[in-house]
Amino acid sequence: MIVFDLGCGNNHRFEGWFASSDDFERQLGRKLISCPLCGNANVVRLPHAAYIKTGGSDRAPRAEATAVTSQQYANVGREVLTRLIEHIIENTEDVGAEFPEEARKIHYREAPDRRIRGTASREEVEELKEEGIEVVALPIPTHRVGKTH
Repeated sequence: MIVFDLGCGNNHRFEGWFASSDDFERQLGRKLISCPLCGNANVVRLPHAAYIKTGGSDRAPRAEATAVTSQQYANVGREVLTRLIEHIIENTEDVGAEFPEEARKIHYREAPDRRIRGTASREEVEELKEEGIEVVALPIPTHRVGKTH
């Protein structure tokens, strides 16, 4: 198994796992690889830092690296990701740019408990997480933003 750092025409970065370099080239040539965030099939292999064993003791990965890796959607498959996003859109209320404030109101029981979605900056998401409010960022296609179903 080989892992490549990949990128799409919209500058999204993601990983791809392949049986071999030839397998990657074959899938790329047949346009079977697409960005899991936006579906863009204009995918290229990106340079990556090689792992070099220095002889020192193996250390566990840093928490920051683990957190970033767990938020990626590589090789989930466009159909699975599309079904997930459709399910979320159909079963949540869109509160738009009011998402951070509305999430806080629900968390602190100042508003009725319900499932919401909306937009927030990275800083707002980090602030919500620091307050113990669970949020997750998902790649909702622009043509679906603001749609109720």
